[in-house]
Amino acid sequence: MMTIDPASPPLKGHKALVLGAGVSGLAVAVALRKFGMDVHLLEQAEKITEVGAGLQISPNGVRVLQALGIDPTEVGDKTQAVELRDAAGRLVTRMEMPQTPGFYLCHRADLIAALERAMRGAGARIHLLQKVDRLELNACGARVQTCIGTAHHTPLVIGADGLHSVLRATLNGAAAPMFTGQVAWRAVIKGDGGPPVAQVFMGPGQHLVSYPLRGGSLRNIVAVQERRGWAAEGWHHRDDPAHLRAAFARFGGPVPEWLRAIDQVYLWGLFRHPVARRWHDDAGRAAILGDAAHPTLPFMAQGANMALEDAWALARALADTPEAPATALQCYSAARAPRTRAIVQAANKNARSYHLRAPLAPVAHGILRVGTKLAPNAALRRFDWIYNHDVTA
Repeated sequence: MMTIDPASPPLKGHKALVLGAGVSGLAVAVALRKFGMDVHLLEQAEKITEVGAGLQISPNGVRVLQALGIDPTEVGDKTQAVELRDAAGRLVTRMEMPQTPGFYLCHRADLIAALERAMRGAGARIHLLQKVDRLELNACGARVQTCIGTAHHTPLVIGADGLHSVLRATLNGAAAPMFTGQVAWRAVIKGDGGPPVAQVFMGPGQHLVSYPLRGGSLRNIVAVQERRGWAAEGWHHRDDPAHLRAAFARFGGPVPEWLRAIDQVYLWGLFRHPVARRWHDDAGRAAILGDAAHPTLPFMAQGANMALEDAWALARALADTPEAPATALQCYSAARAPRTRAIVQAANKNARSYHLRAPLAPVAHGILRVGTKLAPNAALRRFDWIYNHDVTA
């Protein structure tokens, strides 16, 4: 990890404006402050908050949290194992998870809260109720106009503004996402105090993922189904829990009891977005990261992890060449674009493996059972290139 002289950090005297206070925005604000940059952050909401949802932080993300000064045990519980089960609830295979640095099951709100504490403690300044209306790049940097009429001028603007990023559109034009033919429900129910084990129940054309949160006091549920009917994109569309229960009525094991406990559920359509062609401008005035650069399907649980990696990589690139931001942004993009593109492709492929139908499903499950006995960690080692990566090294 780069050693930083606290008396003379490499980005002292440099300024940046970050758009968005999600995982990527908060993380990059903390990382930039670590290197001495003066950071202001614009957030459209009236406060930094996140509705209930779970996420998984894998070792590549854990290393970034540690570099930012955040103890991962403050935001989640270390995962013991991942179990793959068939739709009836029968165990197909169980993968014991490495404990150093570990995989963590987190409530998204807890991760956001930890990043916010770190951001405020590092001295970054946040401005709420600042929804961006217009963004212009000019000879001096960028001019950001908000919907309440406030204008912000900055030599460097960083777009951590998510799926519908204003800065991504400025750099790349309008995107054309493609509906995957899949929808996902998410819900959080009261937990049963169970151990930190993630379970995946696989059925024809659908699967359900569940794991405990906050020491087992809550349980996160994400259920994915293939369908022809289109559903709106975004996480905040309410649905009737009866629809979810009907869709997964044939699933067994603990699933029926979990579904009966749901009183509030959200539904969203899963769309494929291309990884951004341009991550920065040529003059070194603007860059994007996180979902603004590479939206991904949730089937590798890498959205938050890639955002954390981006945050450190961007800050580190700027710190390496503080007087040449254009060069720094080129190095950042060159390092991150190929890796994130490969992870997005891996997530696309994973969806199909969970949804096998007869006669392929029984054969594939049998192979998994035998393979686990012969080489217990082989399935996990396929993704060493993701999990063992250390962007802070």
